[in-house]
Amino acid sequence: ARGGLRWSDRADDFRTEVLGLVKAQMVKNAVIVPSGAKGAFFPKLLPDPQRDRAAWFAEGRDAYRRFVSALLAVTDNLVDGAVVPPDGVVRHDDDDTYLVVAADKGTASFSDVANEVSLQHGFWLGDAFASGGSTGYDHKAMGITARGAWESVKRHFLKLGTDPEREDITVVGVGDMSGDVFGNGMLLSRHIRLVAAFNHRHVFVDPNPDAEVSFEERRRLFELPNSTWADYSAELISPGGGVFPRDAKSVAVTEELRALLPLGDADGVTPAELIRAILRADVDLLWNGGIGTYVKASHETHAEIGDRANDGVRVDGKALRCRVVGEGGNLGVSQLGRIEAARRGVHINTDAIDNSAGVDSSDHEVNIKILLDRVVADGGLAERQRNDLLVSMTEEVAQRVLRTNYEQNILLANARHLGRGMVRAHGRLMAWLERTGTLERGLEALPGDDELAKRAKEGQGLSSPEFAVLVSYAKLALKEALLASDVPDDPWLERELVDYFPAPLHAFRDAIARHPLRREIIANRVANSLVNRGGITFAHRAMEETGASLAEVARAYVIAREVYDQRSYVASVEALDGRVPSAVQCELFIDFRRLLERAVWHLLRRELPLAQIAHELDRYADDVTRLQTDPVERLTEQERERLLAVADEREAHGAPGELARHAASFAYAGARLGVVELAQELGVDVVEVARAYHRLADIIHLDDLLGVVDAVPDASRWDAIAKSSVRDDLYRLAVALSADAIRAGDPSAGPAARVD
Repeated sequence: ARGGLRWSDRADDFRTEVLGLVKAQMVKNAVIVPSGAKGAFFPKLLPDPQRDRAAWFAEGRDAYRRFVSALLAVTDNLVDGAVVPPDGVVRHDDDDTYLVVAADKGTASFSDVANEVSLQHGFWLGDAFASGGSTGYDHKAMGITARGAWESVKRHFLKLGTDPEREDITVVGVGDMSGDVFGNGMLLSRHIRLVAAFNHRHVFVDPNPDAEVSFEERRRLFELPNSTWADYSAELISPGGGVFPRDAKSVAVTEELRALLPLGDADGVTPAELIRAILRADVDLLWNGGIGTYVKASHETHAEIGDRANDGVRVDGKALRCRVVGEGGNLGVSQLGRIEAARRGVHINTDAIDNSAGVDSSDHEVNIKILLDRVVADGGLAERQRNDLLVSMTEEVAQRVLRTNYEQNILLANARHLGRGMVRAHGRLMAWLERTGTLERGLEALPGDDELAKRAKEGQGLSSPEFAVLVSYAKLALKEALLASDVPDDPWLERELVDYFPAPLHAFRDAIARHPLRREIIANRVANSLVNRGGITFAHRAMEETGASLAEVARAYVIAREVYDQRSYVASVEALDGRVPSAVQCELFIDFRRLLERAVWHLLRRELPLAQIAHELDRYADDVTRLQTDPVERLTEQERERLLAVADEREAHGAPGELARHAASFAYAGARLGVVELAQELGVDVVEVARAYHRLADIIHLDDLLGVVDAVPDASRWDAIAKSSVRDDLYRLAVALSADAIRAGDPSAGPAARVD
């Protein structure tokens, strides 16, 4: 497990604080190797920081050192590949040597302390025990957490037809420019017009900022050590604005303030009232880069939120008037608050989605250090070379991390696009996760069966915050199933392991192959790929409808994605960001998802069990590639008309013509695996067999029959299984009839002529 250790200032309820944080951390860690953890310590004998801040800080650091030492005193170690339990400890659980701690509130500069303790204990992770530090990745310098959250912001705005990096947007925020997430975030676009922000000390308001001038001033504050909003140049603040202390008795309401914020007719307001108005401002973006919970659901009490310091400024989700929320900070909005806001049109995910780049970056750092420490131990690198290499890979690591944020936002966009039609499938997934003890819907604020039935009747699906939670649980369940199987041991998947690491490390392939977290890294990458590209319910529906295990579903998915060259197609659709409407881009992604479904279901239902991945790729890949070359040419006239009608519609909305036709051809591409099998069985050229198959499908009106099946509603799991089975039977019937016709026809005629 991994997670942050926080210096808590909550004497009475720091346990409650940790429990709230750990739940979010476990969900967030779905995209990385270890599960989530959280820790906190409360120093009881701190000096007064107002009198001697250095002594106060030193005492807190010593408390942290004692806490970390105590943790390692009860943690299993790994010595020469063997697990060594700690002395004097009775263990009731299995071996568990993986413990990684991260910086959190109050401990951002303590990574070197933790790593020093780790080295003193002889802990096997060495200075990989605490990410960051003098030999790790500096998250603030990388701006990685803010950059990850910005991927969510960009995707939301693309849906709204706005490019926040090319068009001015109005923003309110929580935080100040000295902070990592807020500071870096407010420098990610020169088109940000920050009209208001607040932290624990000040309230900043600039009713009509100049985007370029204010950007430069924010950058100056970001580079100024320990800056506050009070350092913002007063002459650069537009009329009616200012910087107001949080402890001021009253703030005068100017005409500009009244026009900007919902302040009513009052001549003066308290700072708390001003903050509540900022949170309810009619702006493009609410950016949270601070600490605390500022938005709840209207039916939640402040006591239920558990953040008494902000009770006086917190608002309800239904009161938000911003178009988009970016959650760079943790727990800024309660989950019920998110759902309430989302169901009223606010575009919002969760903190676990938006700010996952921090934990993802730390995970890469740990796994890279584990690898390089082995290389150093084997004499392949000197310690200084190892550290220099780490630094040189900083931006490549960042790009790999941001790729995860990007792909998860594509996944959520696709889920929202299909949401109404998938309510029952989402309900079945949640029910299965509950039966397996993985999920507790009430705890995660996910809807029960009655609420889902109501939404299905009203034509409503899950909200984005609900999808975000379900994504994490789907990935966690799949990772667990993979680790319990032999799939991560398939030799072909070693390339997944190598590809995880930055290119400069590929020179150490032997050490990569011996990485102690080899299986976990592979399982994590396969699970993320499957859910990101196949969708939230893909693996469960495949298991449900074919009877295969989750692990076999994952194996079939890898085969299908490689056979149909997922990487190239996805890249061509991603290149359309901002060039076509979001809905069109979603449809292009979903076209390939449907092809994956057809291929995976076929592989799982065929008579022969799946062999190793390389063997299956040898069987299918070349012939399928041949069939994908000019696929329209082998279709019947009716199929060609349908394909071109779909392609023309996509092209009319901005999709490139060739890509639109390629995507439309996927409706007929799912049959190619069966065609390849038949061609190999008969010893006939695969292109000729494909022509015969499509001619036969036209004669029996296969498209019309499949349309009848698809029109039947799947009100239950059994309906879904029955529809899937009939669909599969129809495809297999078409292949079998093609085989009979080819065998029985005139040997001197081509396969298509024999069908006639």
